Amino acid sequence: MIKNYLKTAWRNLLQNKTTSLISMAGLAIGICCFLLLATYLTNELRYDRFNKNADRISRLTFSYKSASDNQAGTTALTPTAPVPVFKQQFSDIEDGVRVVNYSNMRAAVVQYGDKIFKEKKMLVADASFFKIFSFKFISGNPATALDNSSSIVITASTAKKYFGTDNPIGKILKVDQKNSMMVTGVIQDVPGYSQIKFDLMGSYAMMPRSLKLAWDSSNDYSYLLLKPGVNPDALAKQLTNYITKDRPASSDKMWFGLEPLTQVHLHSTASGGLEAPGNLKYIYILGFVAIVLLILACVNFLNLVTARSAERSKEIGVRKVMGAMRGQLFSQFLIEAGIITLLSLLVGVLLLSALLPVFSNFTGQPLSLQTWDPLWLITALVVLFVLVTLLAGTYPSLYLSAFKPIITLKGGSSMQAGGNIVRKSLVVFQFVVSVFFIISTLIAGNQLRYIQSLNTGINRQQVMVLDLGGMGYNQLEAFKGEINQQTGVIGSTASYDSPVNVGGGYSINTAEGKTSDFNLSVTAIPIEKSFAKTLGIKLIAGNDLDMGDEQQVLDTVEAKRRFSFILNETAVKAMGWKPEQAIGKKIGLNGRMGTIKAVAKDFNFASLHQEITPIVMFPEYDWFGKLLVKTSGKNTANTIAAIQAKWHKFYPNSPFEYHFLDQEFDAMYKTDQRTGSILTAFTVVTILISCLGLFGLAVFSTRQRIKEIGVRKVLGAGVFNIAALISFDFIKLVLIAVVIASPLAWFTMNKWLQDFAFRVSIQWWVFILAGGMAALIAVITVGYQSIKAALSNPVKSLRSE
Repeated sequence: MIKNYLKTAWRNLLQNKTTSLISMAGLAIGICCFLLLATYLTNELRYDRFNKNADRISRLTFSYKSASDNQAGTTALTPTAPVPVFKQQFSDIEDGVRVVNYSNMRAAVVQYGDKIFKEKKMLVADASFFKIFSFKFISGNPATALDNSSSIVITASTAKKYFGTDNPIGKILKVDQKNSMMVTGVIQDVPGYSQIKFDLMGSYAMMPRSLKLAWDSSNDYSYLLLKPGVNPDALAKQLTNYITKDRPASSDKMWFGLEPLTQVHLHSTASGGLEAPGNLKYIYILGFVAIVLLILACVNFLNLVTARSAERSKEIGVRKVMGAMRGQLFSQFLIEAGIITLLSLLVGVLLLSALLPVFSNFTGQPLSLQTWDPLWLITALVVLFVLVTLLAGTYPSLYLSAFKPIITLKGGSSMQAGGNIVRKSLVVFQFVVSVFFIISTLIAGNQLRYIQSLNTGINRQQVMVLDLGGMGYNQLEAFKGEINQQTGVIGSTASYDSPVNVGGGYSINTAEGKTSDFNLSVTAIPIEKSFAKTLGIKLIAGNDLDMGDEQQVLDTVEAKRRFSFILNETAVKAMGWKPEQAIGKKIGLNGRMGTIKAVAKDFNFASLHQEITPIVMFPEYDWFGKLLVKTSGKNTANTIAAIQAKWHKFYPNSPFEYHFLDQEFDAMYKTDQRTGSILTAFTVVTILISCLGLFGLAVFSTRQRIKEIGVRKVLGAGVFNIAALISFDFIKLVLIAVVIASPLAWFTMNKWLQDFAFRVSIQWWVFILAGGMAALIAVITVGYQSIKAALSNPVKSLRSE
């Protein structure tokens, strides 16, 4: 019986090649896209789960709030004291580790023989790091790899880069020309789905900060290994209670939280992590897109099969007269659906393996079939086969097997009217989805273009960024003096970190005319003179920093140093002053005493997802991380070559590397850009699947109306009239879809835009444009078949009457 079902089903598919191919194409594309997105989502959801103790590891977060500040900030950066102190005080903590992003402080210049590289992924950590985290060692002992202050562990790729095929163990790497580090371990390359990514891991003991347990300087990442069964939330309350008791003067200012390791990537709200977190909303969006694409493909198949009902009605009638039961017919049609699904699944998997490398580059994630556990992948494919077969085949099987033989053998279809309603509803559904994605893509594109064009208060154009690695003031002045003389250089300045993504947490704890308990949490950035001028930051009161302001902070006696500060409008407003009133006011910033010299117009120094908050700029004297060189944009290659020559004069043993400030800015929105690109790509796919279904329906519609078209032509109807008549039936469905999709898209995208502090408003023309695009696509899809039917010879179609 089953053999006969399979043989009959296969013959039927071969007899209807066009329908079968359209059905297979739609299903294969839908399955492929579903699996592509499922692979991406699997990668996001498996973050950090490779660690053996992942369910017991928590990241410590640090929150700070002053008595005069209504907003609390939470950061992933912590002081040096919590890990050793908490580990000693709380029995629920089995172990802990502090991690510092060494390359964020200075791009590590690492040398072995004549090989010199600037390493951007170097971390340092306590000796317990490899006991807590499960990074796989190729050689070396994880229990002792970081015991010595001069120890360093490297990845397999880094070992190959420096040592080729030689054994790296025991070899000496020179870091920043002053630290001789012995290789004590080689691990497999860090998985792309780890929040802690590194190429080199040094010992925390090499850092001067390791000698002091401080509570007021947050630069570490702290992780705690909890004992089995310990509740992180309950323990976090105990930590806060301990801080309140042990440090009563600060009890209203600081507290700690614990984030389970496996939730950090998608659920953390703390700023300043080792890497930019994922966005849980985007996971929901892409998961929704994946499911919708699969449903669209099934709907496409369902629609085409039910549309063929008229052609198969006599076959069904004959089968029933010959004794076929409804259950047998149901099984027959379900097997046909299963064959198409199986073939589509195989094609979809082949497409998946071919497109995964492209999709991996597209998303910026290391995606491959290895992303899946083999057992999980096989299970997923089997479940997908069964699910799609049932989803796409059950209704057509029930629908076709229910035909009444008496009516069908007389030339009618007992369920044709109901079938038409279902098919039209499915076409509307397909285009609701397509129009929804078109509108969403247009709005997302508008927002991303708005970000690029928004005047953020900083002129990022033609600003080169060089990583100085901690250059002191005197050396910087000499270096700048030569850089500024080069043709094509307009000016230069320096700062502690990037001006488009400032992360320094400080507080103004002393202010003229304020009470002794006054405290305002601010972001602050150490800068060098001409910072505002070089970056085009507008000063609305006071003057920019000059040489005199820098000289004041060079005094060797710390108590005699006096600072000049530049505050933004928001900071001045938070202190209750107007810009003109603030000039000359005395304030203290984390112990730095001085006066306000200027007030800057508000500018964006962080992501446009965030509101502008108070920021303070002040002169530095002993450490600069970034050199910002404003160029004219003319003969850029010659300008870069001239700067490179001067770089090698001052840094003969350091590779010359640079980028432009607008590249840093764009990198901040990589996740948004990536999601927008994915949305655009899959919008095209939804339209393609919908068009395949629409084309198939147009073929059947014209076949069913072939005699009507012949009569109309005989009565004088022209080609345009007939084509318009056929097309209009489908255009009506598209217009209904536009009406349904528009409010849904508006609601969804309005929610998405709420994530941006600076955002576009949704314009009415977006919906008109989306509707017009959908209608045009429908006309083009149906048009060919409509014109072909209108041009057919009416004699052939009416001959049988």
